[in-house]
Amino acid sequence: MRIEVTPDGPYVVTGSVPMVRQVIGGDAMGQSMEWVQGEDYPAAESYELCRCGRSQNKPYCDGSHERVRFDGTETASRRSYLGQAEEHAGPELALTDAPAFCAFARFCDADGQVWKLLKIPGQGETAARQATHCPSGRLTAWASRAPIEPELPPSIGIVEDEVAGVGGPIWVRGGIPVTSADGQDYEVRNRVTLCRCGNSRNKPFCDGSHVSIRFAGA
Repeated sequence: MRIEVTPDGPYVVTGSVPMVRQVIGGDAMGQSMEWVQGEDYPAAESYELCRCGRSQNKPYCDGSHERVRFDGTETASRRSYLGQAEEHAGPELALTDAPAFCAFARFCDADGQVWKLLKIPGQGETAARQATHCPSGRLTAWASRAPIEPELPPSIGIVEDEVAGVGGPIWVRGGIPVTSADGQDYEVRNRVTLCRCGNSRNKPFCDGSHVSIRFAGA
């Protein structure tokens, strides 16, 4: 399984990677609370996913990147996650936070922000849940120097943010390698999110721009 970033073009996915719709489910106050799995996309050994945000066949590429002259220049740092992360310590857990990867899914804001909950005795479990719900892996909770990671089978989730009313990023799960257009592999991680609106300033990764531009993911 592999995802290749093509120059100013789509993501090429190979290796029969399963793909499903993933919805951010909210509560009555509009807080992001849980992931709701939607329908499966048709199985395929390989497929191309839109990176420019203009396809009329989302999430698949339809060649619109050529028409709009999409600039897909990758700007993300090649440093490791821990090389970019800040560390926050609490009485029960530690938290690492690499803001450049934020996909603005907002699970970290529910029931009081995770950074505040981390400091409160007895709230470690809630803080860990919020961190593991973070699709981009911006946030990682640690216990006894070991990361607390959700068990995610290798797969892709096409995120729909019903709380914000926008389409979200491509959620890559389970350690699928992502190769840049210059042939170099990014750090393999359990959770990463790739931009599919075309506006991220941290390409190929999502930086939450889909919310500010009101990206229509469907």
